[in-house]
Amino acid sequence: MAALITENFRFLSLFFKSKDVMIFNGLVALGTVGSQELFSVVAFHCPCSPARNYIYGLAAIGVPALALFLIGVIWNNHTWNLVAECHKRGAKNFSAAATFLLFGSIIGRAGVAPVTWSVISLLRGEAYVCALSEFVDPASLDKFPSRYGPETLARFPCKDIPGNLTSFKEEVIRRLRYESQLFGWLLIGVIAVLVFLTKCLKHCCSPLSYRQEGYWSQYRSSEAKLFQRTAEIHSKILAANNVKQFFGFVALNKEEKELVEEFPVEGVQPSPQWNAITGVYIYRENKGFPLYSRLHKWAKGVEGNGPGPDGQEMAFLAI
Repeated sequence: MAALITENFRFLSLFFKSKDVMIFNGLVALGTVGSQELFSVVAFHCPCSPARNYIYGLAAIGVPALALFLIGVIWNNHTWNLVAECHKRGAKNFSAAATFLLFGSIIGRAGVAPVTWSVISLLRGEAYVCALSEFVDPASLDKFPSRYGPETLARFPCKDIPGNLTSFKEEVIRRLRYESQLFGWLLIGVIAVLVFLTKCLKHCCSPLSYRQEGYWSQYRSSEAKLFQRTAEIHSKILAANNVKQFFGFVALNKEEKELVEEFPVEGVQPSPQWNAITGVYIYRENKGFPLYSRLHKWAKGVEGNGPGPDGQEMAFLAI
């Protein structure tokens, strides 16, 4: 049983993978806080009407959170690596645990902004008060006039209420703000515990040492930056060669001329090579030597995604 649990969680690696990711998540959270503050000042206006309050309050919390979540999924490169993997190779190379935890990683990273939005909305309490003011039981308010009902309570988040209900308005808003902030702090606590447990499980179940995992993270970062920079120069030189062939000349500035002279480009990479370096990567070793990425595996001439007779899949997702 312990071996099975270890095998399943060996794939675990969520969004606190490196310091860069933590900084990025922090910036996303700060940006979300600023957006929420701006939304509260500019766009949030409770309708103060029965039935509409509840829908508007929930929409003010849920719809932006959903939009932020979808944007996070779209902007996550691992989403498109997974799509490419399924399109080119299918999901047969991954166990159910690996597939589940890969989706968990994508959802976890995409969830930073919507969770931050929801927490800030709950701590501010405006949307919660707007949504639930009409559902407060009048009997729970001491000496509340019986002639007033949900229609009047729904107007409590606004200013146009009868003067004799001002004290009741303050009591209702105070009570609902207490509930809203309590839920907000509880959500923060639950997320903090989940993140802590995730990091503990990831480090306990990782097949790599802490130092090698750090090296792997640095390698992936360096490879991505160098690949992007080289691809930009390669595409520029290839475009310059094609334009020159069409017109007979190409208008280049001094820096671009130096690039063309220094890095001659003879051709382009065929699609099979692009396919070989695209997709989800599982850390593996070949004859005892680590392969840190799909590009690394391609450069070493290792074929396939499964373990060969002289290779070993270490079952740790590069996510």
